[in-house]
Amino acid sequence: MHINFEFKAKTNHLTELENKLLTLSPKFKGKDHQIDTYFNCSNGRLKLREGNIENALIHYNRADSANPKQSDVILYHSQNKELLKALLTQSNGIKVIVDKIRRIYFIDNVKFHFDVVKDLGTFVEVEAIDIDGSIGLEQLQQQCNFYKSFFDIQESDFIHCSYSDLLLN
Repeated sequence: MHINFEFKAKTNHLTELENKLLTLSPKFKGKDHQIDTYFNCSNGRLKLREGNIENALIHYNRADSANPKQSDVILYHSQNKELLKALLTQSNGIKVIVDKIRRIYFIDNVKFHFDVVKDLGTFVEVEAIDIDGSIGLEQLQQQCNFYKSFFDIQESDFIHCSYSDLLLN
């Protein structure tokens, strides 16, 4: 399990924000077409991410609030995602499917997503990640707040829930 401190914001200026990030010379991981299948579960959110770059079963707990927030994450990498998907579909049922094109960058431990989400629009997401507990929540919050200011994200732009919740609503 690891800790993220993160925010997601709606934007009509995705390319401008991405170009602004490029001024900091981030490491580009690539462009990923991701299908996130969310499954019914009793607490938190459970999704199977299928992409060209990222593939994992992800369970996370995160408050639904419209500001940077902590997320407790468990990642599981399966050798047989088709079997895993069938098992979860049979046992839990599919809640919703999120289809997105994501451009992924890193600066140190901070991950940036520039997302085009089918039926929802365009978003920027920033995740300050502490894989092993060596960074600490305070530093993660500072990193998130720095990029909130850097991108000039307004409080009204923050998304309080996941893409799955937006699609269900």
